[in-house]
Amino acid sequence: MKRLRHPLAAAVALASLSGLPVLAADSLSLPDTTVSASSHGSRAAELSSSVEVLRGDDLVTGRQATLGDTLSGLPGVHSSGFGPGVGRPVIRGLDGARVRVLSDGVGVLDASTSSPDHAITSEMQLLEQVEVIKGPATLMYGGGAIGGVVNLIDRRVPTYIPERGIEADLELRGNTVADERAGAVGVTAGSGQFALRLEGSKLEADPYRIPGSPSRQAGAFNESDSAAFGLSWIGERGYLGVAYSEQNREYGLLAHEHADCHTHGPTWHCGGHDHDHDDDHGHDHDHDHAAAFIDMRQQRWDLRGEYQDPFAGFEKVRLRMAHTDYQHKEIEGSQVGTRFDNRGSEARLELTHRPLAGWRGVIGGQTTRRDFSALGEEAYVPATLTSNHALFLVEELQLGNWRHEIGLRHEWQNVDVKRTAADVSHRGTSISAGTTWRFVPDHALFASLSRSQRLPTAEELYAAGPHAATRTVELGNANLREETGYNLEVGLRKLAGTLTYSLSAFRNQVDDFIYAADAGYDPGGGYRVVEYRQDDALLRGFEASLGVRATDALQVTLFGDSVRGKLRNGGGDLPRIPADRYGVRLEQRLSSQLTGELESYRVRRQGNTAAHETDTGGYSMLNAGLSYRGHSQVGVDYLLYARANNLLNDKARQHTSYIKDEVLLPGRNLTVGMRFSF
Repeated sequence: MKRLRHPLAAAVALASLSGLPVLAADSLSLPDTTVSASSHGSRAAELSSSVEVLRGDDLVTGRQATLGDTLSGLPGVHSSGFGPGVGRPVIRGLDGARVRVLSDGVGVLDASTSSPDHAITSEMQLLEQVEVIKGPATLMYGGGAIGGVVNLIDRRVPTYIPERGIEADLELRGNTVADERAGAVGVTAGSGQFALRLEGSKLEADPYRIPGSPSRQAGAFNESDSAAFGLSWIGERGYLGVAYSEQNREYGLLAHEHADCHTHGPTWHCGGHDHDHDDDHGHDHDHDHAAAFIDMRQQRWDLRGEYQDPFAGFEKVRLRMAHTDYQHKEIEGSQVGTRFDNRGSEARLELTHRPLAGWRGVIGGQTTRRDFSALGEEAYVPATLTSNHALFLVEELQLGNWRHEIGLRHEWQNVDVKRTAADVSHRGTSISAGTTWRFVPDHALFASLSRSQRLPTAEELYAAGPHAATRTVELGNANLREETGYNLEVGLRKLAGTLTYSLSAFRNQVDDFIYAADAGYDPGGGYRVVEYRQDDALLRGFEASLGVRATDALQVTLFGDSVRGKLRNGGGDLPRIPADRYGVRLEQRLSSQLTGELESYRVRRQGNTAAHETDTGGYSMLNAGLSYRGHSQVGVDYLLYARANNLLNDKARQHTSYIKDEVLLPGRNLTVGMRFSF
């Protein structure tokens, strides 16, 4: 279990929301952190929504095997963990299709939104920056982003020529709780107007140890490797580059329970089914006790380009295109139970126009194509071809200490079914307005109001069959309409000084909220039947942090967050809503190169549960970290770090997880790592 904030990682990421000063002798101000996922590449402090940025040492020392686990220490962000191979981010109680994960502005184009046991195909060891926009980010990136956006910045496509012609990074890491071994290397070389990028990574982890037991979490192994090649032309006014990347991964499916389910008219009946523990790949997972695991592969092409002053009236043109060929096999015992294939393509073009009457804006278009199919025992969703197209406009105006932003987006979607079900079409329109007021130096008051629409996914429309990962029989509804969310957020930041703070409160009312409702009968085999329905929902909560610079070298921070989610018409609580948490963090600069941190936080018991959902007990975490940054005489920068998590060896379960009743989080553990740059 990692800590709420990564060891030694409060400077940039925390500053982007709460404005806490970096523990450095020469600065008490907010770092100039640029958010590329914002409409104008704005600084985090200027935006009228809550934004977090992880980069540099913060990202290196806090990195985990999955995206959700890496981000789960950020205020308002949790992980919907499904074992060490799968962790999707949950933002303010929303996840799945409501949180859009991007790779430098375009979708990751995998199968992660179709099921909670499907991994996000992000290679964490090779990321340069991670940006989290909390709350609706539908104008730039689509109505599906009704909960937020996570933008992953990598270096696959070079954007500059190295000063000395070549530069490289090498990182090695190990962890005791799962005997994890991980490493990554990246090299960028360039001359004239061309630059080349080569990179690769590998991770191996055994099932992890759990608190209060000499045994390990059965099936919790995780193995992955990746490689990428990129080439760019770089000129004085821009660049154009292409990259190819490939990722392979195997990970265990924890709490996977297969059952033979069949239907008699409108009702379903399920019975148990056993498998042995050998797979058809020649691998021996006896040490993992893995009754089921996923064997995944993704190939991806990226085309990226930017050009300054392309033609009269415009400052910049920005192009992003991607195509992926994704497939994974869910292997049960010696048999391939189900095979998922997802071929996706996405392109977006943005034009930044010059100021008109003080307004500076971005106009753009986006198109996405997703060809999805599932074959085998759990092919509970028919093969579909989804096409989505959109136009958007975002404008900003700076007037003294005020910054205003307005935006409009319209999109239309067609879902073609390759079987007997009828095709469907939807349209959605989203609008937003926000403002930031720096009413005195180093203070900012911000507010945003938005109306956003999310179009239903193919899974919500057409699911019809058993799903062993969640132990449900899922029944879609082809008559589902688009969701409409009305979100209000207000916040206050103090950006620098001895005392800093951030307060943010939000209210998100979603009309026609799509959710999997319990159908009210038990089909047997430990399964439940769920039907996708619509009802009005309300989510509201807050995030807060307060930092005090006690001495020149000591920073003390108090923090906490809370979210509540309910169906508005007496339908009860929404499922898997994160529990409240609060804590304290001490960051001490021990020397000019050595920094230490101690953190304690409490996650409260979650008793606000949906029908057929169990309560989750509270737990306490105590974590510590050290990092040492230096520079060798041969010109190599290096970072040495260690972090100890769950020092109390407390038993912890994530209420956001589908399998939290069967799976404990890892016990006491130590991570050590080193990173070299030259």
